[in-house]
Amino acid sequence: MSKKDLDWANIGFQYRVTDKRYVSNYKDGEWDEGGLIEDPTITVSESANIMQYCQEIFEGMKAYTTVDGKIVTFRPDLNASRMADSAKRMVMPPFPEDRFVEAVDMTVKANADWVPPYGSGASLYIRPFMVGTAPVIGVQPASEFQFRVFTTPVGPYFKGGATPVAITVCDYDRAAPHGTGYIKAGLNYAMSLYQTVEAHKNGFAENMYLDAAERKYVEETGGSNILFVTKEGKLVVPKSNSILPSITRRSIVYVAENMLGIEVEERPVEFAEVPDFAECGLCGTAAVISPVGWIDDHGEKIVFGDGGVGPVTAKLYETLTGIQYGTIEAPEGWIHEIK
Repeated sequence: MSKKDLDWANIGFQYRVTDKRYVSNYKDGEWDEGGLIEDPTITVSESANIMQYCQEIFEGMKAYTTVDGKIVTFRPDLNASRMADSAKRMVMPPFPEDRFVEAVDMTVKANADWVPPYGSGASLYIRPFMVGTAPVIGVQPASEFQFRVFTTPVGPYFKGGATPVAITVCDYDRAAPHGTGYIKAGLNYAMSLYQTVEAHKNGFAENMYLDAAERKYVEETGGSNILFVTKEGKLVVPKSNSILPSITRRSIVYVAENMLGIEVEERPVEFAEVPDFAECGLCGTAAVISPVGWIDDHGEKIVFGDGGVGPVTAKLYETLTGIQYGTIEAPEGWIHEIK
């Protein structure tokens, strides 16, 4: 076996069918033993809950080839925990957290030839997800579910990788104050599709959403959390009960405070403050950290610094990716080797 013959540096962020995926089914109150299969298709009833009422949750993770040739994942225990939280909110049976990590390990190992080589700038994206498969017609939770894990090699989420992007303030809402914005459910992302297409048509990488109640506070984008840096070098992280608790954001906060000596403030951030910040970035599994050069506020430009990559954003990116690729020593428990 050997690495697939791909132009790893230019594969883009898109789906490719890999060799194996993990599947486990829930029926009669319990999960079956699960296992790896080759078939990438799912067959369900036309009245399956996922088709009618969008009972679905998912996670996003990556596997990396480190500088010393190991294949690793980054904090998979936190993905397992977050997916369990999402399941409870969506009235779904949580997939056992220890089995979640085992399933990811099995899937990555079975697709090891698809893990991009070190130095390519690419990684193996991992998508665990769960759907309601039992047929329903009334609005109710499903009684049967399927948990799956598939993988696909990807390049940077945003074209240009770590080069600055432009985003635009959105007049639509992503999530209600007491809704499902804090869980990783497909319905939250479906809410952003229309305005994402509009943003791309207008030359922007993403939308910035404000809180739905007052349209006063910064929330997040359609696919990433948002970070700011003050002129004094302090990292400011928006806080809201409708923002997804990003594992990447949590890791960045730890790295800033405990490894780089950067002061961190997690709090509600008023949009009126945004022009006063020196740097802005988007963070998440797919993007890691993508610097924002400027924000369009209904035709008015808010530019951060000189519009380039700010020094704090750059240092955070270098440190976090260094941990993931094994060039910087990781905090205990952060790096999980696939053996």
